[in-house]
Amino acid sequence: MCSCRRLGGGLVQAGGSLRLSCAASESISNIHIMGWYRQPPGKGREPVATISNIGSTYYSNSVEGRFTIFRDIAKNTIHLQMNSLDREDTAVYYCYVWKPSNTYWGQGTLVTVSS
Repeated sequence: MCSCRRLGGGLVQAGGSLRLSCAASESISNIHIMGWYRQPPGKGREPVATISNIGSTYYSNSVEGRFTIFRDIAKNTIHLQMNSLDREDTAVYYCYVWKPSNTYWGQGTLVTVSS
């Protein structure tokens, strides 16, 4: 249903940027919601950002203003541009696709922010 493809390295210094990508196996215009969760070391999974099939976006308070989720409909891909990264952003990031029938998860990708 989706595969998580990371652009750029998984290790970045604090204040730096990184972009994650997630490709769906079908037209994303037909997918209700796509987005990312993340799981920091030793903690539970938490929502990061979502984008709906009509382009509505949601951001958690911890990333709003620093992260941007956007989509490339022609490539059935969504992207998460992460700027001003800090150590609190260190986590495994999981792309997901939500449909009324099921939720599909991509493989997690580790993002490590060093001080």
